[in-house]
Amino acid sequence: MIKNFIVPIDFSEDSLKGLELAILFSRKTYTNIQMVYVQKKTAEHFPARIREEYNQAKDKFEKIIQTYSERLGNNSKLRYIIKKGPKVYEEVVNQAESYKDSIITSSTHGASGFEEFFIGSNAFKIISATTRPVITIRKGLVPKEINKIVLPIDAMVETRQKVVMTSEIAELFGADVHVLEVSSTKNTKILKRLGAYSKQVTGYLRGRNLNVVNESMVGNNISDMTVEYAQSIGAGMISIITEQGTSITNLILGNHAQQILNKSVIPVLNITPKEMHFKGSFSTQG
Repeated sequence: MIKNFIVPIDFSEDSLKGLELAILFSRKTYTNIQMVYVQKKTAEHFPARIREEYNQAKDKFEKIIQTYSERLGNNSKLRYIIKKGPKVYEEVVNQAESYKDSIITSSTHGASGFEEFFIGSNAFKIISATTRPVITIRKGLVPKEINKIVLPIDAMVETRQKVVMTSEIAELFGADVHVLEVSSTKNTKILKRLGAYSKQVTGYLRGRNLNVVNESMVGNNISDMTVEYAQSIGAGMISIITEQGTSITNLILGNHAQQILNKSVIPVLNITPKEMHFKGSFSTQG
């Protein structure tokens, strides 16, 4: 399981939810949590203002560490870094990729300094700019536990690339994985392929001694079905693929994936698919 957590912070109450998510993981295993604040380079012509902003950010971080450190588990560490750059999301991604392995936990709402993270036209900047996993949370409450994870499966090969990370999180929390077959068509050939993918995923998860629940849904609105199902079972996380592409059910980043992020008050694990093909095993896929 990845130990390094990168948390974009703008000091708003919403942005601290990303920190709370990372702390949730620290209660299960050692984590190195690094909060990131980015000063905009557009103010570099005013050195005094930059220095003042830096000092204010430093003071706020020290208060956050004082408040949140006692919530950490497993001797985990909570640190911060203050960076400069014209684009906040690029600096966050660069920091995440400075580690060999890392995961980003971020609120999708925040103060004006992090407007790039608002759900809308710029919603996927950070996700699209990195291959690292990103867990996002909207205005919902950070779960106290992750007991159930919804894993929607569509009929494209890429959809299965989220299975390994999902299984690692499920193992960490002892969570049930709800493999949800979703399709916007009743086409027999497509449903058969979907069933085969679902069976393979289920077999892999059970091979890791995880408890699996299988469900199947067909309807016009994939995102609504996924979110409503997750809410109905009290899930702590939804796992989706988020990269632009064409999918039979459009669950790869597009309208449905974006709607899931827009609508879900449950944390969403966003995985960017790699350019690779599965050959009967998930064991080599990250």
